[in-house]
Amino acid sequence: MPDSKVLLQDKLGKRVLLLGNEAIARGILEAGIGVVTTYPGTPASEIGDSVSEIASEAGVYMEYSVNEMVAVEVGAGAASCGVRALAAMKHVGLNVAADMVMTLAYAGVRGGYVIVTADDPECYSSQNEQDNRFYALLSNLPCLEPSNPQEAKDMTVSAIEISEKLELPVLLRTTTRVSHTRGPVEYKSIVKPNLQGKFIRDVQRLVMVPAFSRPKHEVLLRQAAKAKEISEASPYNKVVNKGKELGIISSGSAYNYALEAANLLSLDAGILKLGMTHPLPEKMIGRFLKACDKIVIVEELEPYLEMQVKAIAKDHAPNVEIFGKMVKRFFPKEGELSTRIVAAGLAEITGRKLPIDFQKISEKYAEATKDLPSRPPILCAGCPHRASFYVMRRVGGDTALYSTDIGCYALGIAPPLNVGDIMTCMGASIGTAQGMSKASGRETIAIIGDSTFFHAGIPGLVNAVYNKSKVLTVVLDNLATAMTGHQPHPGTGMTGMRASTERILIENVAKGCGVKYVKVVDPFKTKEATAVVKEALQQPGPSVVVFRAPCTLMAVREKRQRGIKFEPTRITDKCTNCMACIKLLGCPAIVAEEGKVKIDEDSCTACGLCISVCPYGAIEGSCAE
Repeated sequence: MPDSKVLLQDKLGKRVLLLGNEAIARGILEAGIGVVTTYPGTPASEIGDSVSEIASEAGVYMEYSVNEMVAVEVGAGAASCGVRALAAMKHVGLNVAADMVMTLAYAGVRGGYVIVTADDPECYSSQNEQDNRFYALLSNLPCLEPSNPQEAKDMTVSAIEISEKLELPVLLRTTTRVSHTRGPVEYKSIVKPNLQGKFIRDVQRLVMVPAFSRPKHEVLLRQAAKAKEISEASPYNKVVNKGKELGIISSGSAYNYALEAANLLSLDAGILKLGMTHPLPEKMIGRFLKACDKIVIVEELEPYLEMQVKAIAKDHAPNVEIFGKMVKRFFPKEGELSTRIVAAGLAEITGRKLPIDFQKISEKYAEATKDLPSRPPILCAGCPHRASFYVMRRVGGDTALYSTDIGCYALGIAPPLNVGDIMTCMGASIGTAQGMSKASGRETIAIIGDSTFFHAGIPGLVNAVYNKSKVLTVVLDNLATAMTGHQPHPGTGMTGMRASTERILIENVAKGCGVKYVKVVDPFKTKEATAVVKEALQQPGPSVVVFRAPCTLMAVREKRQRGIKFEPTRITDKCTNCMACIKLLGCPAIVAEEGKVKIDEDSCTACGLCISVCPYGAIEGSCAE
């Protein structure tokens, strides 16, 4: 991330290299947005993080909300008072917020309101690759889709303007490739945000009981018709290439691949670039269809555009041939596209020969990399979660069932820890564990992180108490929303505005939910932790164990900032090379070279976990338990 001062520079025409997410943060300043809410989630995290760094100086209120539903609610409350707002989240976060979003479309807003949804084709950091353009179709809300950082900034401003014109929230849909691509962004002037809103009471508009919501649906449909007129005139919907051989329709990051692939094949192709993808500009598309004999739809994931373009073609150009991924798959429905994939599809459609032998490149790459070791994601050296998993596995073994959750700790499934039998979505570990326990009769442990507990774990815990479920919930509290960049959460005592606040302790929440057995323990104190987990599993009802130790990256950074030196652990002559430390922990700081165990001093954080597991006492250090 650049120096936050770069985003604050009010220099018209200045060009800066920004990530797509940073460009959205700049767009927030240029749009005069006063309230920004988010729950951190890759690939959207840098939006909130960038704003958090500059919020006070920019006069913006920013918060890390407890989850995406609350983030949208807070933003909606501000927008209902006429204050411009933006809520940012990853694609699955919109699932959490959907209940609010769908009805907010009926009630509408008074101040401009943008909801950013960052999709993740290829599942780079997500549990699925759902296509959130369908939320626009489902909710009847306008949707803008940038293809580069410049558009990400500009569309943030445009989305606010469209929102205020229609009095509707507007979706801004990005993807990982746009969010995390760095590109040149030209600045416009910063608009000072207005945080002094006024709430105007209007019960029939804002209180969605059935008698009021029925007519509001009609209002929404009328506004959707107006949105279609905006789409027809939108500068983001345009023909960027004119050609006679065929027509290509594309949007978002897929447009970049389509343009490159068409040039690679030297196609005489017209390209219709769609930046406002809901509602689609039917008349513009109809004219484009009439000018072509063949149409190719290039889009990532679902055939969202293809389905609608085919419907439009029936009325405007019934004889045009349309190629995409519905009848015959020229492009995949799964994963991220690339210039290679799009070029291959276009070559098959047009009968052109690819000028590059991509298969040969793949073979050469495979040959060049065959001897390189694989580098799957792993828990960091010194990660407290490794200690927690070691203790759980030591007690539960293969007999217990482990329902895990979303976070760094999902990596516990990897050997040699092998902790994690099922995982779906944020907070599901606790409820899923209850069903597993009831159905199997086996000891069941629900594993959930601190931020995830506040996000969506509490209802499941209440359910466990209410229904007397014999489930142990282990909360891995590393004092941060670590996986997405160490953002604060309610248990840290810090807000998105960098201000101190009441620290909400997980153990107090658990007790407040009615859990009788609640213990807090340092996972690196393995003897104590083992005894606590054993005791917790013996309880007749629900129990909670909080493993509390800071994320090692935070702990090491703090020590270095304070000038504290730590000595790595040492292998002594007592070592028999039994490999127990490697077989039990899988710590990247412990390596085997020529059959002998060694400590990588550059990686070791002196957590001391290896000292406690060595059966011969052959590992020493000042951090011994």
